[in-house]
Amino acid sequence: MKIQILGTGCPSCTKLAENAKQAIKEAGLDAEIEKVTDINQITAFGVMMTPALAVDGTVKIVGKVASPEEIKKVLK
Repeated sequence: MKIQILGTGCPSCTKLAENAKQAIKEAGLDAEIEKVTDINQITAFGVMMTPALAVDGTVKIVGKVASPEEIKKVLK
């Protein structure tokens, strides 16, 4: 599983990445986290508001810092 954090590196993007790591750990999943900071790549996903989270190339969460619980629901 590949999880991508889409954002320019703002504090909200960093917090979303931390929450994603926590969610993966709590769920016992094997996943890779990649931070996508290039604005052209972010817009290629169709994302206009960051932070966003994509799972295996599909955007699941946009424009908010999701809690670890919310992220776990998306990953299952």
